[in-house]
Amino acid sequence: MRWGQLREMEATKFKRLVGVRPKTFEQMRQAAAASEPVSTHPKTGGKRGPKPALSLEDRLLMLLMYYREYRSFAHIGASFGMSEAQSWRIITGLEQRLIKNELFHLERKQRLRSETHWQMVVIDVGEHPVERPKKSNAPATRAKRSATRSKARC
Repeated sequence: MRWGQLREMEATKFKRLVGVRPKTFEQMRQAAAASEPVSTHPKTGGKRGPKPALSLEDRLLMLLMYYREYRSFAHIGASFGMSEAQSWRIITGLEQRLIKNELFHLERKQRLRSETHWQMVVIDVGEHPVERPKKSNAPATRAKRSATRSKARC
């Protein structure tokens, strides 16, 4: 779902679909816009290169889809008409810019940190002989080949 479809939606339905309130979404948009990278090209003027295919709001929606729905980059990219690699670049770049903003708590270290304390048990397994029946001349052993051939010819 694109920003154009969500723009006029009521707040409760917007929160159900996107995962954040419209006010929070607007704060995220302002923080992302403020931290937009500035061109370091020696010549001043307009931004170099092609213009972004997606608006900042659509890029934020991609990030929120990734967080809320656990969708893969390939799936998100297909929804927005771009490659998996391009969607990864957009989402991780926007994520890094929002992590630097102190207003949002998107710290990767906290997400990866666990409260579970792991203990390890190491078991040393040595080699043991395989337990199988011993070969013997008991009646269970196979008959010799020569004996079976002579019976088959009869």
